[in-house]
Amino acid sequence: MVIQDAVDLVRGSLFQALLIVGPLLLIALLVGLILGMLQTAMQIQDSTVAIIPRLILLGLALMLLLPWMADRLVGYSKERILEIPTVVSGNGLP
Repeated sequence: MVIQDAVDLVRGSLFQALLIVGPLLLIALLVGLILGMLQTAMQIQDSTVAIIPRLILLGLALMLLLPWMADRLVGYSKERILEIPTVVSGNGLP
């Protein structure tokens, strides 16, 4: 395995991780932004007002997105496992 193959492997892994958790991070960001604006408009300073709805919505999103997330993770893992003989034989990543 040459350095470029290792860099490509790390880049692909980071991209998959971002792709898998990206929707949850986006939901958390949007909910936090909306709740922050509502708290500011209503002058509410209680931190639990923002945390509880965010946790509930993230839990719902996780239940809805978990099959897709698991499918992406299993597919990526299968691809990397199938590449092991190629990498071990010294031919590099396809």
